[in-house]
Amino acid sequence: MATFKDFRNNVKPNWCPGCGDFSVQAAIQRAAANVGLEPENLAVVSGIGCSGRISGYINSYGFHGIHGRSLPIAQGVKMANKDLTVIASGGDGDGFAIGLGHTIHAIRRNIDVTYIVMDNQIYGLTKGQTSPRSEVGFKTKSTPQGSIESSLSVMEMALTAGATFVAQSFSTDLKDLTSLIEKGIQHKGFSLINVFSPCVTYNKVNTYDWFKENLTKLADIEGYDAHNKVSAMQTLMEHNGLVTGLIYQNKDQKSYQDMVHNYSEEPLAKADLQLDEAQFNELVKEFM
Repeated sequence: MATFKDFRNNVKPNWCPGCGDFSVQAAIQRAAANVGLEPENLAVVSGIGCSGRISGYINSYGFHGIHGRSLPIAQGVKMANKDLTVIASGGDGDGFAIGLGHTIHAIRRNIDVTYIVMDNQIYGLTKGQTSPRSEVGFKTKSTPQGSIESSLSVMEMALTAGATFVAQSFSTDLKDLTSLIEKGIQHKGFSLINVFSPCVTYNKVNTYDWFKENLTKLADIEGYDAHNKVSAMQTLMEHNGLVTGLIYQNKDQKSYQDMVHNYSEEPLAKADLQLDEAQFNELVKEFM
């Protein structure tokens, strides 16, 4: 059986020292091993940004896509080979700006993919601009007088879009993050895991200390029920979205693959796609 070390490769991450993404990488590797995967059972698809590099740092199938497009690629991979565990990843700019349309539709589609967003409330790779997760008044190179746009409430958005698994974690809490990724992988449907992953270079507001002072663990809220959507929404609103843990899970809704008519039991990746002449002629005769 594989251990987390089997999901390591020889590529050294070039994230800034102290970046929260190191912990996200470690959590994915630990979670993959803990649920019994082998490296050849896992595909990690990423977008563009600092977080987009993660697909090259894990010993598994990896695909480094383009900005905001990790989810279309990840969904295609899953549909072609349902035997693979597919993790899509990216940053808040990647998933909640240019890629927001894909995020919304992947959520409502409920395809069996785990989407991990490394949320640092800023564009780090391009050296510090306001992102959709930056708060009003946030000063960056693109908003020197402070942002006048409100921050996107992504957890609330996911619930209203019909998400069946919504969770949030903090990169310093490796145990909790690993556990949530394990649960996301095992969930039969789309899993959204937002991870507060501080940018130590360009975001001097939403720091590790800031999160420690402002985050509330759902495990500390007496009687919290992660299967009650109304309660989940109310709790998010009461805490301005700054909670960690499993926010909501619906195990009753079928995944996209379970609802597709005539979806083959044999993965497309393993199917014999060769056509003989008679089959080819039968397929094209209506166009002749």
